[in-house]
Amino acid sequence: MLLINDLKLHSEKLRDLTDAAIARVLDRGWFVLGPEVSVFETQFAQYIGVAKSVSLANGTDALELALRATGIDKGDLVATVANAGMYTTTALIAIGAQPFFIDVDSASRTTTLQECERALEAGVKAIVVTHLYGRAAPDIKAIAARCAHHKIPLIEDCAQAHGAKVDGKTVGSFGDIACFSFYPTKNLGALGDGGAIATNNLQLAETVARLRQYGWSSKYQVTLGNSRNSRLDEMQAAILGEFLPLLDGWNERRRAIALRYAAVIKNPAVQLPAFSGEDYVAHLYVIETSKPESLRAHLKANQIASEVHYPIPDYKQPVFGDQFSHVKLPTTEKLAATILTLPCYPELTDAQVSEVAEAVNSWAP
Repeated sequence: MLLINDLKLHSEKLRDLTDAAIARVLDRGWFVLGPEVSVFETQFAQYIGVAKSVSLANGTDALELALRATGIDKGDLVATVANAGMYTTTALIAIGAQPFFIDVDSASRTTTLQECERALEAGVKAIVVTHLYGRAAPDIKAIAARCAHHKIPLIEDCAQAHGAKVDGKTVGSFGDIACFSFYPTKNLGALGDGGAIATNNLQLAETVARLRQYGWSSKYQVTLGNSRNSRLDEMQAAILGEFLPLLDGWNERRRAIALRYAAVIKNPAVQLPAFSGEDYVAHLYVIETSKPESLRAHLKANQIASEVHYPIPDYKQPVFGDQFSHVKLPTTEKLAATILTLPCYPELTDAQVSEVAEAVNSWAP
């Protein structure tokens, strides 16, 4: 079976780097908030093009702590998309804030300036823009300008878009604060969970740094509430520091795979994702069809894995009951019913890409 993402192959090719990173940490005997974390945070901030990065235990903590740091509190209304796997909504629930769900553009699958304007008119206290599937939100610059005009925090969710750019500027550098995940399948993935925020606002960075460690202002002195233990460990930081210089090359390979798919998939029943260049780092290659389950079964019969990212809009999740029964987001709902993810990862060979494309082309809906 051709996997949707072969992490074993990925880790095997990087074994020398990871062994050296782990050995370095073991030899030092410092495992939490040590020099590896400090070095990686500096390197990652430089890569994104911001003043500061603060590493965390995972990407969902990054979202929650970024929201808390920007002043979001219980009952506050926060704009978020509903087609991105419930992650931002989960962070909002943890705070007690209320999601204001906004729709997305059918081509980019990301939100639009128009939808953000609607959220601003509704009185949201912050906007979260998700760069989804590796595609940078095309309207991010305009959204940032409107948020600044309204003095509303803009939080970028970059968990699926490490290295994507808009007009030469890296995602994560447009908003007040940005959130990243280093889950193993991400474009920059650790060998376990990990996350970070990135920001040009040193006060926000300092607040997140305190929130990630019990709210301490100094050791054992707690001066900040709603905090937690959310620290990236030294081994993961060391590994990520080794992987970071490889990220652009991995992104190029992912983009090349996406371009090859675009060139060879000819089935008229399938709609391919739209992208133009550096705005897309092909975290996921997501196609659309009116019969995704039929195509998925056909691919499985041809020993090719596929996945749905994501099948249920946030506001339709069972946890909410009928709380959001009034919410209707046409594009979000259409995408949930028509999307399918094909294999796309740097180790995928051209021959395997052709194998997937041939299987898609041979499908008769």
